[in-house]
Amino acid sequence: MRILRFRSFRMNRNFISSNSAVLGLRGIVTSCRAVVLQRFGGPEVLELRPNVEVPDLKSNEVLVRARAVSINPLDTRMRLGYGRSIFEPHLPLILGRDISGEVAAVGASVRSLSVGQEVFGALHPTAIRGTYADYAILSEDELAPKPVAVTHVEASAIPFAALTAWRALKSTARITEGQRLLVVGGGGAVGFTAIQLAVAAGCHVTTTCGSQSVGRMLAAGAEQAVDYTAEDIELAIKGKFDAVLDTIGGPETERISINFLKRAGHYMTLQGEAASLADKYGLAAGLPLATALLLKKQIQYRYSHGIEYWWTYMRADSEGLHEIRKLSEAGKLKVPVEKTFPITQVREAHEAKDRRHVPGKVVLEID
Repeated sequence: MRILRFRSFRMNRNFISSNSAVLGLRGIVTSCRAVVLQRFGGPEVLELRPNVEVPDLKSNEVLVRARAVSINPLDTRMRLGYGRSIFEPHLPLILGRDISGEVAAVGASVRSLSVGQEVFGALHPTAIRGTYADYAILSEDELAPKPVAVTHVEASAIPFAALTAWRALKSTARITEGQRLLVVGGGGAVGFTAIQLAVAAGCHVTTTCGSQSVGRMLAAGAEQAVDYTAEDIELAIKGKFDAVLDTIGGPETERISINFLKRAGHYMTLQGEAASLADKYGLAAGLPLATALLLKKQIQYRYSHGIEYWWTYMRADSEGLHEIRKLSEAGKLKVPVEKTFPITQVREAHEAKDRRHVPGKVVLEID
């Protein structure tokens, strides 16, 4: 890592005045270590480079000294070529969405965060410069103060998954106290955070999961956890639901889920087809096709079942991230970390996820 000249954007004055005696007045980072994806493929394509350029901050951006970054399914899928139509023109790129660390510098218009402050947050799914680096750049609304009660490792596992669930439950379905929610695939990070968010909102939650996750689902507040490997879901689950969050996808899962909904209920799937259609037909043709397909399904299910159909994705939500932080502080939202690796072992970490050697969340620690 090289620390060079001052950049034209503003350093936080409080940092200069209150911390310069301890740390010394310093310039802004212009390069750092980063994990670079040069081409699509297996874990072997990931390369930790010592001197990757750190771009200038825009006025609304924050430079974060990373301490921990989690590995999301999106990271491994991107590495393999998912979203190729979007990402291939920008190779080499940096993977990573989640981050926990400290503010190193802020853009001129940033007011809610200050240098030296511990923060956590997540980038948008289509971001090109990710968080697998010593220093990452996020916008102000993609960050919030780190929950004091958790470590950087624990905090880094939360934002992307929780914001994905937040958008589905709070922005799309607008769940309210007393409603019934079905989470298909509660064992994953998004499903597990959705259960906790819904329980905190006063909802009655049922979920499907593997046998090894049943106890964890019930401990998180689910009223029923159905082992899909041993039970017939359609027979085991009773009643109708106000909303279904489907983290698994597929025609059969979609059919079963939609039949569980009340009229005017919301079906939300993480397995939307926008990226796959864009990859197959190119952006110019694929995205309009995806829009047409979504609209067709929305009309179809509205008339056949009286329900609302959605593809759901993570997006930055400052209000949501601050609520997620509060729930984490209160002990009502946790994402267990199964294993950590140093960033120098990023290939091994991705290999462990690919081979399902580690069933839960994996985090890269950055010293």
